[in-house]
Amino acid sequence: MRSRRFLAALTSALAVAAIGFPVAPAQAAVACQDLTLPVTLAGQAEQIYGRLCRPANAKAVQVLVPGASYNSAYWDFPYTPETRSFRLAMNKAGYATLTLDRLGTGRSSRPASLALTSFTQAGVVHQVIQALRAGDGAPKFDKIILGGHSVGSAIAIIEAGTYQDVDAVLITGLTHGINALGAVPILASLIPASLDPKFLTKGYDIGYLTTIAGTRFADFHSPGIRIPGVGETDEQTKDVFATGEVVDTVLLGAILPYSRKIKAPVLLVMGKDPAFCGLTAPDCSTAESLLRAETPYYSPEAALQTFVLPSYGHSLNFAPDAPTYHTAVVNWADSVIR
Repeated sequence: MRSRRFLAALTSALAVAAIGFPVAPAQAAVACQDLTLPVTLAGQAEQIYGRLCRPANAKAVQVLVPGASYNSAYWDFPYTPETRSFRLAMNKAGYATLTLDRLGTGRSSRPASLALTSFTQAGVVHQVIQALRAGDGAPKFDKIILGGHSVGSAIAIIEAGTYQDVDAVLITGLTHGINALGAVPILASLIPASLDPKFLTKGYDIGYLTTIAGTRFADFHSPGIRIPGVGETDEQTKDVFATGEVVDTVLLGAILPYSRKIKAPVLLVMGKDPAFCGLTAPDCSTAESLLRAETPYYSPEAALQTFVLPSYGHSLNFAPDAPTYHTAVVNWADSVIR
């Protein structure tokens, strides 16, 4: 009897093994490629670098512009990417991403710093978007979300407001106000890039700036907690910016509200940002208070939505709970991209 039961069990096990257990659908494969797109700046030929990562049957592409002293690594952070890579989170959700190096940074060409402002960079990003819509030197996409961080957000606002050529806009790390008490220490931590050992031999002119070594945690992470490896990787991957890019960003909030020209849906995401929240800047303590403060600067067509990640400072992707904000972006994108 026992032998019969054993044979029956063995037969059943072999049958199940042959048929196979039901499994969850596999994650769609993501194909990544480096793109170097030709652009013009003040009549001069330049090249802008971007890394395109595209899951099969992507819903749309997100064109992502980093902020001052950052390059495309901000959006695809190499340390603990399962938590801190915005690019990876969007790809897993079915969105393609094009993470850019602004002109003057990373693998993009390096014009004279005087040629670079948030307005001229917006013109370059516009050329990238047109290339994606036409499939010119890059895969063609019909749906495009433009996203930015800090100075990259100013560039995104100017581009979307001026050219009206994107389907949605993601703004992070930027409001229409400056908290001087928080901003001044950040400005004090800047030096010409040519004086920084990391960039000493790169040939940057005097108008390119970067952060003094060891200051980035206080500038961009605080009041977030220190997590070994995060701040160190931020220091290793830091980049430069042109003075004019920051000047434009300040003017954009205080004097030139290009955001009112945006007619596509907008999501604004902030942390407990020392430079752009509190005192003379908007109240970023809750999504509701942020929405009240920022709604007057956007058109009704923008249907402004807000999200706050209160655990971290300026550079939201580095937060230990960054996936919460990534999920909020995915949910918003799913709701506005048809």
